[in-house]
Amino acid sequence: MSWASIDLFGPRRYFQAAKQEPTHQNKKPLLLNQAIRSRFGFVLFKYKCWNSNCARGYLRMGSKSPRGEFAARKLEKKRGNFRWSDRYYNRRQLMLDEKVDPLQGAPQARGIVLEKVGVESKQPNSAIRKCVRTQLIKNGRVLSAFLPGDGALNVVDEHDEVVVEGIGGTRGGAMGDIPGVRWKVVMVNGVSLNELVYGRKQKPAR
Repeated sequence: MSWASIDLFGPRRYFQAAKQEPTHQNKKPLLLNQAIRSRFGFVLFKYKCWNSNCARGYLRMGSKSPRGEFAARKLEKKRGNFRWSDRYYNRRQLMLDEKVDPLQGAPQARGIVLEKVGVESKQPNSAIRKCVRTQLIKNGRVLSAFLPGDGALNVVDEHDEVVVEGIGGTRGGAMGDIPGVRWKVVMVNGVSLNELVYGRKQKPAR
């Protein structure tokens, strides 16, 4: 507190209150108004701080961050603690997204085609998007992968080995009008699906 109210009628209480009045860290408070008698019988004390960093020269709360030549370790530790308040930093450090990711953080994964399925597109479009149910080799998890390209469903058969990757949606999600499909097929039996669709290469027998 930079202001204090003291009763005039007790001199002993006057000096005790003056001792208890807080001072600034520079130990040079200036008593501006020592005896301002108000109409209510109080004396108002106001200290002025000669530190140039203080706002308008009066006392204010200092910075909570350490400053100086040897403050780096403290600042680094403080910043590290505050970063846990960021939701995305929290999930990244605890690897929460990788734990639920079928690919376990990998950009691509191999799998075996279980069946061909058709997924209805979302409104306002009306179509059947060609997809395949794929079981990953690395962990046995099953996912749906989109087959890009005109006639791609004709070059993919059951029990083929395919390579799947993210379809390119926001934050690893679905894209376009295909609901719930987050992956796409890029290779079939070691050959690019795009090359098979255009007829430039033949699919090897597995």
